[in-house]
Amino acid sequence: MQSVLGDKKAILLLLGPALLVYTLVKLVPVLWSLGLTFYTGNPLGGFEFAGVDNFVRFFQDPQALEALGFTIKYALVLSVGQILLGYGLALMYVFVLRKASTFVRTVVFFPTVLPTVAVALLFKSLFAVGQQDGPVNAGLEVFGIPAVDWFSTGDGTFTVAILMELWRSMGFFAVLLYAGLLDIPEETLESARLEGATGLRLVRHIVLPLSLPVLLSSVIFSVNNTLKVFDTVLALNNGGPGNETTPLTLLMYRTVFNYSDYGYGSTIAFVLTIMCFLVTLFVFRSSRRDITKN
Repeated sequence: MQSVLGDKKAILLLLGPALLVYTLVKLVPVLWSLGLTFYTGNPLGGFEFAGVDNFVRFFQDPQALEALGFTIKYALVLSVGQILLGYGLALMYVFVLRKASTFVRTVVFFPTVLPTVAVALLFKSLFAVGQQDGPVNAGLEVFGIPAVDWFSTGDGTFTVAILMELWRSMGFFAVLLYAGLLDIPEETLESARLEGATGLRLVRHIVLPLSLPVLLSSVIFSVNNTLKVFDTVLALNNGGPGNETTPLTLLMYRTVFNYSDYGYGSTIAFVLTIMCFLVTLFVFRSSRRDITKN
């Protein structure tokens, strides 16, 4: 093994094909898209050099700024919900249900594998209003609260989208964090209990610090995924009403495929990429700072 790893030709032969595929599939499209941010037009009509005009246009475009605001709002609210619910479920699996958690984990995880369109249709039926009120509005009317047309306002659609994604994704984050909690040595927990650390004190001072690496990974995964939300809002209400629930990804899609403006669409994609990169960098730097202090 040492002779193989010490041979540069062998390393190149083994890694070359994988690096070539990665370059063609990942790096080339990214660099190509970055280059398109300095142009306007499309392949049929031709491209024209625009410099930084697309970036200036983005920060002066009310629709783009509205999409940016919605994307950040959606990512923050949903990420907090996913992590809190997932961590709470993971703690319940480990400390409450213990070995009997297998069935519960399976049931809670099941929505994760369902198609987005199917889940969106389900929630549209649950929150329906009109001649056939859904169960949610029927339940509100039982308590004397008038039915709500959830999809006629941006706030209503946003609420349904958050609830839908929380129901759909909390099982995934619960399993992810549960795996991290299982790595905590039982001897450490038992020692903490003997010292009087129980309940919330045990979670705060022992479990949380020891599960921090997987927790930070979950935060990065959650924020990056929610910043790139697309199919959820498209299937639920097509980014409506109007453009109130249109994220950057949907705006990018419409710009490129509906209006054939490849340059401006690539600019939107580049802004979204920078946002994801900054979030990841911030979380990593924060975790390193905490480790240094400890």
